[in-house]
Amino acid sequence: MIRSVAIRRRPANAVALPGLHPVVARVLAARGQTVAPDYSLKSLLPPSLSGLASAADILAGAIMRGESILVVGDFDADGATGTALAVRALTSLGARRVRWLVPDRFRHGYGLSTALVAEIEPPVPEVLLTVDQGVSSIAGVDAARARGMQVVVTDHHLPGPELPAAEAIVNPNLVGENFGSTALAGVGVMFYTALALRARLRELGWFQRRPEPRLDQWLDLVALGTVADLVPLDENNRRLVYQGLARMRAGRCSHGVRALLEIAGRNLSYIQAADLGFAAGPRLNAAGRLEDMSVGIRCLLADSERTARALATELDQLNAQRRAIQADMQKNAESQVEALMAEVDGEVRGLCVFHPGWHQGVVGLVAGRLMERLQRPVIAFAPAEAGGDELKGSGRSPAGLHMRDLLVEIDTARPGLIDRFGGHARAAGLSLRSDRLDAFRSGFDSCLARHEFGSERVETDGPLKPEELNVLTAEALEKSGPWGQSWPEPLFDGRFKVQERRIVGEAHLKLRLQPEAGGPALDAIAFRAGRLLRDELPDPLHVTYRLELNRWQGRVTPQLNIQHLVSESV
Repeated sequence: MIRSVAIRRRPANAVALPGLHPVVARVLAARGQTVAPDYSLKSLLPPSLSGLASAADILAGAIMRGESILVVGDFDADGATGTALAVRALTSLGARRVRWLVPDRFRHGYGLSTALVAEIEPPVPEVLLTVDQGVSSIAGVDAARARGMQVVVTDHHLPGPELPAAEAIVNPNLVGENFGSTALAGVGVMFYTALALRARLRELGWFQRRPEPRLDQWLDLVALGTVADLVPLDENNRRLVYQGLARMRAGRCSHGVRALLEIAGRNLSYIQAADLGFAAGPRLNAAGRLEDMSVGIRCLLADSERTARALATELDQLNAQRRAIQADMQKNAESQVEALMAEVDGEVRGLCVFHPGWHQGVVGLVAGRLMERLQRPVIAFAPAEAGGDELKGSGRSPAGLHMRDLLVEIDTARPGLIDRFGGHARAAGLSLRSDRLDAFRSGFDSCLARHEFGSERVETDGPLKPEELNVLTAEALEKSGPWGQSWPEPLFDGRFKVQERRIVGEAHLKLRLQPEAGGPALDAIAFRAGRLLRDELPDPLHVTYRLELNRWQGRVTPQLNIQHLVSESV
């Protein structure tokens, strides 16, 4: 949906970046880049996380003794890719007894719960390895150790005041940790754990009689999980994603990743980070939202194209089902918002929405859509189970407001109101009893009253000259990624005369635009903006856009992907 926004243009820093297209150099300089990016493997941060030595010792000992290792992941794309990476890496390093398990969102909830530990079937593994979770699983780790397991936690979530009593914890966000990237996704932490484990096995002479595997062969999994989890793409994460994308484009990716992208209609030769976030990631996440993530992990572990394709088809169908459920929930949520807006005298600072018929696996997406439209923090709640008295909530916040810290503030002010919570700066989850919802809304509003966050102002990279709106510029921008969280994709703004407009596909608006400053007209597309066909549009039309390549029937042409209508610029 296209909406009107105010824009702020990034300063055009005059930094010379030799060897780069002038537009790319300008875009990178505006993001603080002072030298040409180096996304080579040799420039990756070394595996120096403080818990790696202990984790590598435990895992190396288990491998060399032929002991059993159980990998316990999480039910999102980061957890699924991290679990698949752990199983593949451990097996390639010589582990002969590797199993994996993933919590069920609806029965176990998030993390290593005591219920999940109780369900681990004998023989009980000697080592339990968590992926993308575990740093807040105090009781679950105790339960696993009580059953005789050594526990290695690999996670990236912010820890609470108490850490679990695991034999080793690897997490870039531990207090006092000096690793150079706190933004690693769970799959990234697992990749570094595998690097440290291989180095330890090498020291112990393990590879004298067996081949030493290359771990970069699974960077497609790292790239997918990193992008899908929406962690900041700092320089080290960009290296990981860049290398993963390069392997995908060369066709050197796992059967599962290939199948997920191809069933979404993507051409591997031109894969971008956005394709991981908007095509592969949602299909993988659909399994964890509606059923359980096992089908997603099995897809990523598939050893044949046929098996991967069948599982990707199942995930695609689940994603279609998820979209239908979300559409119904979104419609209901919008009605609640309209009613609330009509009742409130003054500004609405945040929203809590709930319906007893909503699906708990989809509330985060509903909250995200509302937050994007309103640029206000939103928490959407659904019943944890039919007829139960527990609610599961998922919150999303705009830039400038830390959602997890907000929940900490509410919990501190009103102890016992929230049963459990956790998350990140822009997204968090929580549980509470249904009879406490009104009290939570009150606490939510009270805390928001103490925070300042303004209306949305979109940053752009300014206008492109008419002579820059061509294939060469679009190609250079396409190759300059990866782009993502905290390293935003190039977004330009400009004024255009509308020569043609028509509806294509599912209510998408196709345009023919000519730069106001002159020059040839070019095609533009505004997704989910068919309503603009009937609206009066200003002339010239001021929009934000991405300059992309449109590949169709052997032809390659530049195309503007319209993102917003501009209401004000500074």
